[in-house]
Amino acid sequence: MASFLPQFQSIKTTFDHVVLAVEDVSDLWPMVKKGFEERLPFKRAFLNNKTRNPVLVDELPAEFILTTDARLRSRFPQEQSLFWFREPYATIVLVTCEDLDEFKNILKPRLKLIVQNDEREWFIVFVSKAPAHNDQATKMAKKVYAKLEVDFSSKKRERCCKLDINAPDANFWDDLETKIMECIRNTLDRRIQFYEEEIRKLSEQRFMPVWNFCNFFILKESLAFMFEIAHLHEDALREYDELELCYLETVNMVGKQREFGGVEQGDDQATLLGPARKPLTQIVHDDSFREFEFGSIYLPVKQRGYSFIISFSKALTLHESMLPFCMREVWVITACLALIDATASHYKDGLAAPDVEKEFYRVQGEIYTLCRTKFMRLGYLIGYGSDIERSPVNSASLSMLPWPKPAVWPSLPSNASSEVLAKEKMILQDSPRPKHFGIQRKPLPLEPSVLLREANRRRASLSAGNMSELFDGRPNANDSSGPLSPLPKVNSVSMSRTFSSPGNFEGSIDRPMRLAEIYVAAEHALRNTISDVKLWESLSSIEEFEQKYLDLSKGAANNYHRSWWKRHGVVLDGEIAAVYHKHENYDFAANLYEKVCALYAGEGWENLLAEVLPNLAECQKIQNDQAGYLSSCVRLLSLDKGLFLTKERQAFQSEVVRLAHSEMEHPVPLDVSSLITFSGNQGPLLELCDGDPGTLSVTLWSEFPDDITLESLSLTLTATNNTDEGAKAIKSTEAIVLRPGRNIITLPLPPQKPGSYVLGVLTGQIGQLRFRSHSFSKGGPADSDDFLSYEKPTRPILKVANPRSLVDLAAAVSSALLMNESQWVGIIVRPLNYSLKGAVLHIDAGPGLRIEERHHFEIEKHEVGTQNMTNLDNPPENLSPVSTGVKQLTLEDGKIKLPDWTSNITSVLWIPLRAVSDGLAKGTPAGTVVPQRQSVVDGLRTIALKLDFGVSHNQTFEKTIAVHFTDPFHVSIRVADKCNDGTLLLQVILQSQVKASLAISDAWLDLQDGFAHAGKGDGRPASSFFPLIVSPKSKAGILFSIYLAEAPAKDEAKELQPVSILNIKYTISGSRNLGAHTPVAEELTGPDNDKAEYLTFRSELVLQRPVLDPCLAVGFLSLPSSGLRVGQLVTMKWRVERLKALEEKVASDNLDEVLYEVNINPENWMIAGRKRGYVSLSTKQGSRIEISILCLPLVAGYVRPPQLGLPNVDEANISCNPPGPHLVCVLPPPLSSSYCVPA
Repeated sequence: MASFLPQFQSIKTTFDHVVLAVEDVSDLWPMVKKGFEERLPFKRAFLNNKTRNPVLVDELPAEFILTTDARLRSRFPQEQSLFWFREPYATIVLVTCEDLDEFKNILKPRLKLIVQNDEREWFIVFVSKAPAHNDQATKMAKKVYAKLEVDFSSKKRERCCKLDINAPDANFWDDLETKIMECIRNTLDRRIQFYEEEIRKLSEQRFMPVWNFCNFFILKESLAFMFEIAHLHEDALREYDELELCYLETVNMVGKQREFGGVEQGDDQATLLGPARKPLTQIVHDDSFREFEFGSIYLPVKQRGYSFIISFSKALTLHESMLPFCMREVWVITACLALIDATASHYKDGLAAPDVEKEFYRVQGEIYTLCRTKFMRLGYLIGYGSDIERSPVNSASLSMLPWPKPAVWPSLPSNASSEVLAKEKMILQDSPRPKHFGIQRKPLPLEPSVLLREANRRRASLSAGNMSELFDGRPNANDSSGPLSPLPKVNSVSMSRTFSSPGNFEGSIDRPMRLAEIYVAAEHALRNTISDVKLWESLSSIEEFEQKYLDLSKGAANNYHRSWWKRHGVVLDGEIAAVYHKHENYDFAANLYEKVCALYAGEGWENLLAEVLPNLAECQKIQNDQAGYLSSCVRLLSLDKGLFLTKERQAFQSEVVRLAHSEMEHPVPLDVSSLITFSGNQGPLLELCDGDPGTLSVTLWSEFPDDITLESLSLTLTATNNTDEGAKAIKSTEAIVLRPGRNIITLPLPPQKPGSYVLGVLTGQIGQLRFRSHSFSKGGPADSDDFLSYEKPTRPILKVANPRSLVDLAAAVSSALLMNESQWVGIIVRPLNYSLKGAVLHIDAGPGLRIEERHHFEIEKHEVGTQNMTNLDNPPENLSPVSTGVKQLTLEDGKIKLPDWTSNITSVLWIPLRAVSDGLAKGTPAGTVVPQRQSVVDGLRTIALKLDFGVSHNQTFEKTIAVHFTDPFHVSIRVADKCNDGTLLLQVILQSQVKASLAISDAWLDLQDGFAHAGKGDGRPASSFFPLIVSPKSKAGILFSIYLAEAPAKDEAKELQPVSILNIKYTISGSRNLGAHTPVAEELTGPDNDKAEYLTFRSELVLQRPVLDPCLAVGFLSLPSSGLRVGQLVTMKWRVERLKALEEKVASDNLDEVLYEVNINPENWMIAGRKRGYVSLSTKQGSRIEISILCLPLVAGYVRPPQLGLPNVDEANISCNPPGPHLVCVLPPPLSSSYCVPA
């Protein structure tokens, strides 16, 4: 069976589809071939896997082959059983017949002969050629097909289908595909069973002497390949895994190996996917095999190629001392390249699922990376190490890769002196390319140990007879049946390790090789090892080496970019950029370096970024990319300080400053978030009131190595409670010099809207360049002075309170002051947790009010207890002029500046004012229904106040304060009695209207015409108990004796007095803290001080005739006993009675008509009837009449009822009953039962 190995491998390279045999009985294939092949490949086929479970195959490739084809006729029976996977999976018999006799005598016997083999899956396709218009031919074709179905189909399986050439049926192709799939499925199940049985038999014999791995391999590989053809990849992979395990067990079996191999010409080229390179008949010999040849040829042909390369490389390492120089590295390179070429040619994008596709590209990238690493090692061995970029990725790959371990290091050929000189010249001329900015770095190693020491040590170990290292510690190395590699002669004398130089010991030991000689020796040895012409060409010169290195790097990067491991691709882009940078292709280099820097910066790999970023900056500077170069310099400054020297960081800063002050073509904003950070100062946040400016203190941290000048600086504040509102910027008014480390600056803060504010973005200008920073300072240890909090969300730095009252202005007293007298009006100035330092109060007196500007204003601390003084009869003395603690102020242009000592305390400002009233007070009759007292509005005066305060008088508080002024007394009169002699006793009632003690020293009454004083006639009261003290809000009475006098003649009426005037001379004793008080003292220039001591009050009194002699009486009649209720009509009645007959001189024709009017409160009552009208009343004494009005109560409670008035009759002629206003009770409306449900 082993003799079929070459044929098996050739079949695998050319066979990749299912074969379907076509038995063309009636020469129909040329006619139907096109239609059949258009159905390929089959879509959505269901096949059974090894466990007989259906598996969906999206595409199943197949091929129709005639049974007369040589590919099916030239096979031996043993080939058919061994390579059963390439045999037809179904046989399609094409027939046609137009006559029943022909079918019965000719076609049917032939078909019986064709389908008599039960091992084949078959079905018959009957092709009808009958024209559509020929009914007889069509009917005959149907009869023949029906007979065909009866003879060859059964109930269990339908084996016939009909194709009409002239009238094709669309269902035919679906029926055809269904029958083909059924045949393929049955054939596949049968063949799987066959292979499993054969493999089971061989597995049972594995530990017997007759065991042959080649036979087992062919059967197992055939089964796996059959699964692969059917696109059952999971089953195929499972078979390959089992085959690999069996291979490893067989390799480790003692006695099954003749030798390892790998020392023949061409063994350095991995025969993966290329088995025809060596004669396969030489592999199987005496029931044993070579591990190197068999493993490298067969096992990883399709699956697990990368993992096999890794595992087989380890096997090569174990036998490295027996193999040619660098055999392991060369074999890995050729294996990777072969695997890459094979997979790339067979795979197309979009064939697999996205996850599978990404994994494919990842493995492809790994293969490229492995090949690249081994290729760099070979280049380093032949002297190209100075041209390999000493990057972190190359250093990590090569410094952990051990040196080759040959039995002896290659010796220098005798005729290589010119090559050695060339290598030495190259070494001497090689100098590391200086880095930009003068950066000095120790080169990263590209070797695990010094090559010079390693090479000479291996040469010396052989010369010294170190045989254990020769065989690399393998205990069974001497047991191998094959011959060892030829070795140089070894002197039996051991080398003394204490000799200072090789010349101190005896023997044939060569001198130590120089580095150039090691390079030349390795190059000659590799020339003997490498048989691949293309690989050697890539190592023949530094240009070819760099080109191959670039191709491998690009291949790895491109595949990584399309896989999961995109970061690996970006890292390798940096290696590609290094090559472009070296060859001055700065455009491509800069683009790739930017990708690498973005990755390193995003991952926080600052050490790696420090290696690449200077190269990017150099490319940008050469390209005159000022914006990019500036950004790179800033990023270099932003890296950790320990990565660069101070002078290097100063060079970065100098470049930034130079560009900032130069004329840039396209200036761009610069982000210096990593260099300039900021935060608020420690401690409580700044709190301001709405509308207040302030000064904001901010801490800036500068990471620049030297001082740097900021021409301008602004900082935005972001409101935390209103995200829709944009940030507000505050700006510095002068240039700022930032020193390295911590800097504290102050910025003027304009008024802000209410809310909490956090620091937003720091912007400014360095030279002509604008910069921005949005990073907050990170502090050091919490116990250090440099500690600054770094919080997210950030701590508010400013809080502007919501609009509130910052100050309150109110009247010091609420009680009335004296009208027409100078009074102190107190204004309480109360700061509400806000300083009033420098506040200015504007005062504007309203109408009827005058400021006494000749007097000083007074201000004092507000004492709450001063308003609780009750003993007004003994008021405090010396309230004015200013007492202790009272300061005098002067009014200037209607405003007063408040002293600073009042900024945080409540104070009282006393303003001298005079309320002016031109008219005299009017007295009223006692007991009237509506007393005609002076209206409160008449005594009300207003003061408009405006207070400007705050740091820059930005706060304004305006308020209008109402001050009540009144007369000291309210006067009412009544005739107390009428004597027999006609004398009238007039009682004058004085009601105090101020919160002060009044002392009446004198009073007299100037009577109007028609009245005269009885007695002395001097107008003084009949009872003189002066001085008369009237306490606050109390009453006092004065009695005058008068009588009726003759009225003057009409021609003298113009000069007569129409009203009586009451004159009162009094003094007042009160406190300005409580209300009315002694008028503001005036400086008198004359000898008369009476004006300052006594005050005079005058009031008009109207005396009407007749006195105590009414002619009409109006009485309110009683209400119904049921009472009043809201919503119910009620009749209000009044009785009008004439008490005496009218005098003849006033009689007229209309005296019996009396005008009446009903007065109501419309909120309480509604009238249903005439509100105003005339009624007839006889002029005779005792005549009476009733007036009725229908009313409707609107509200419940005690309310005043409607009142009846007689507009044309003086009140002196009317007697009312009841005499004054009274109340009536109105009940609420009854409960409604409209929505009540009866029980």
